[in-house]
Amino acid sequence: MGKTFGGSLQAFHKLSINFFQILLQMSVTYQNSGVNIQNGNLAVQKIKSAVQKTYNQNVLTSLGSFGSAFSLKEIINNYNEPVLVQSTDGVGTKLIIAKMMNKFDTIGQDVVANNVNDMLCMGAKPLTFLDYIGCSRLDPDQMAIIVSNMADECAKINVALVGGEMAEMPGVYVDGEVDVVGMVTGIAEKSQIVTGQNIQNGDTLVGLASSGLHTNGYSLARKVIFEIAKMSVNDTPEELNGSQIGDVLLEPHRNYTLPIHKVLEEKLEIKGMAHITGGGFIENIPRILPEGLAVEVIKNSYPVAPIFHLIQKLGEMDEREIYKTLNMGIGLVCVVSPSITQQVCDIINSFDDQQAYIIGKVTKAQENKNRVELV
Repeated sequence: MGKTFGGSLQAFHKLSINFFQILLQMSVTYQNSGVNIQNGNLAVQKIKSAVQKTYNQNVLTSLGSFGSAFSLKEIINNYNEPVLVQSTDGVGTKLIIAKMMNKFDTIGQDVVANNVNDMLCMGAKPLTFLDYIGCSRLDPDQMAIIVSNMADECAKINVALVGGEMAEMPGVYVDGEVDVVGMVTGIAEKSQIVTGQNIQNGDTLVGLASSGLHTNGYSLARKVIFEIAKMSVNDTPEELNGSQIGDVLLEPHRNYTLPIHKVLEEKLEIKGMAHITGGGFIENIPRILPEGLAVEVIKNSYPVAPIFHLIQKLGEMDEREIYKTLNMGIGLVCVVSPSITQQVCDIINSFDDQQAYIIGKVTKAQENKNRVELV
């Protein structure tokens, strides 16, 4: 009986070992649930040098800290009443074009420019930038491309890329999708914040040329080009003078920080600024107009890139509708006094990558008429 009992214990022991080995093999880890921490660490290593080149003496924390610390001590000495100005925005469905082209080397510039241009409309100077990148599967090389491009754009305008988040979330994001969002913090003198309240009848509209669609209107563009016209990103319609549609659609968002701040440094008053994003001319310009005022936009006063004409043609779009959706070749509208209009244009045009045009004027609003008239 004892022998039999001992044999049973030995068999049970062996069975227990096998059972626990199976459990170990079946145990759930973060990686087999879809999140690869090693890839996250590798991505951080790949972006480290690019991010650090945006640092200046005001950055007090290193990459990987739980938070970012930025000293304002020296900066606020230049202001009587310093005001923090913040903005956040993303790249939108332009990312779908990037995925179709497997080309992500301009997306970082897009998200930086989109955010700082919004802040610029208040006359603020950007100081720091944070990013959020969400995806279904983290690709370290892809992350490095996006963040390096972001860092390059930040460095051009002396903005510190002080931190960010790379979130791998299978189930939240469709496989292969990437989402890119930015957050910028800047500073302005309270008395010099640009609000539009000084705009008056007869003021001039100065338009800064866009580089293309920037980061808005891509749901419309994709529907018209790829669903209605059945084109592909590799097509080269004659309207685009031999350029691939995908390349034209991915042309990065232009950044207006340097030319606008040069104008402000010359003590030339910009009474109001409108970043022409979602809503186009029709929705964005009225946001800065005092009650009782409207504007006339002269359509043929500046060149309109072929991509806008192509979208309008393929979609058989009403003129007002397309000016309500796309930027139509103007990325930023400044309202200035007629007496300084030419000076403002000359300063902006002194930058190699910028073009300024006189595109219209401020008028008195009339009952039953639009606040933005296309003439």
